[in-house]
Amino acid sequence: MSLKKLRPIKILAAAIAAATLAGCASGGDGGDGRNSTLVGSKGATTVNRYLWAAALETLNFLPVGQADPIAGLILTDWYSNPETPNEQFKVSVYILDSALRADALRVSVFHQMRDDTGQWAEAAVNPATAREIENAILTRARQLRLNQIDD
Repeated sequence: MSLKKLRPIKILAAAIAAATLAGCASGGDGGDGRNSTLVGSKGATTVNRYLWAAALETLNFLPVGQADPIAGLILTDWYSNPETPNEQFKVSVYILDSALRADALRVSVFHQMRDDTGQWAEAAVNPATAREIENAILTRARQLRLNQIDD
């Protein structure tokens, strides 16, 4: 499944990203992208704010089931494209570090197909799909960071 197929609807993440960025600590990052503290109900954490915001923006067409800036975890609910109602997928994003690096991000994609009885069954996911989503998130995170530096 290509990334283009994953972008059919633009909904949810603009509000979440705005709320998330509003909770970000202010100040410069010294050029390394590490001053990225997010504040949540349990205190502060050091997930990269650019990766966090970029992940929410990139996955904005998926319904977010859980978004935890403390743990750096975004879990979407199952989503079915109206054009393909017999398949659904969900995505998990883990932000593992405060640095804006490729190895600070892990994406997992889960796919199900409806069988003849109407039940959902696990289906194979093209391994390139998760990489495409990771690349889209990283590209957007870099853009957000460059926009911050330019301001």
